[in-house]
Amino acid sequence: AIATILGGLGFPVLRQLRKEFGRPLHWTMNTNIVLVMTGALLVLGTVYIAVLEWGNRATLGAHGIADRVLIAFFHSVQTRTSGFNSVDIGQLTSETWLGMDVLMFIGGGPAGTAGGIKVTTFAVLLFIILTELRGEGAVNIFGKRLSRAVHREAITITLLSMAAVMSATIALMVMTHLDLDVLLFEVVSAFGTVGLSTGITPDLPPAGQIILMILMFLGRLGPLTLGTALVLK
Repeated sequence: AIATILGGLGFPVLRQLRKEFGRPLHWTMNTNIVLVMTGALLVLGTVYIAVLEWGNRATLGAHGIADRVLIAFFHSVQTRTSGFNSVDIGQLTSETWLGMDVLMFIGGGPAGTAGGIKVTTFAVLLFIILTELRGEGAVNIFGKRLSRAVHREAITITLLSMAAVMSATIALMVMTHLDLDVLLFEVVSAFGTVGLSTGITPDLPPAGQIILMILMFLGRLGPLTLGTALVLK
């Protein structure tokens, strides 16, 4: 789990932490966003999985309290990109799958090993919404104004990613008679290059497996390239 978290922070963040660990005032906006969002998503993901799976005898319910918390935390971490599991993913509830879909779609930090649209993109969208609700003119994050170009890039990344996920899900629904929840989980996992599976992938037709492979390439190269560009700017 620690290795997954470190890889998900992104190399620019790790490099800055190595050089300026004791000087947080010198950290870039990217470093601050990645650290705050990573911590928040890990905690929220752990609580979400624990609450929904606490009494499920096929997953957390068969373990002691300490182990339940550890398993929930472990799987919250693994949605970043690693794809390891300590319980049968296919035995989780549909509600848990949906929450993990969101975590996998968001992913980790730019220019790192994690997939998804990146936590920085998600944070930008959140601050844009907060700015609109407050009726303010400019989006400010940690005291720094965000340029309009970053707004457009974040919206573009998110909408293109959503279009890829929805198109692939619809295609698989047409090809198979499987339920939406398991298909969506498989598609988001592929797009986020996570590797978690409910166990249906071997049963998909060859065309469906090809769709998942294409999604893996799109999910790895697309958001990574755009996310890195955001960091370098």
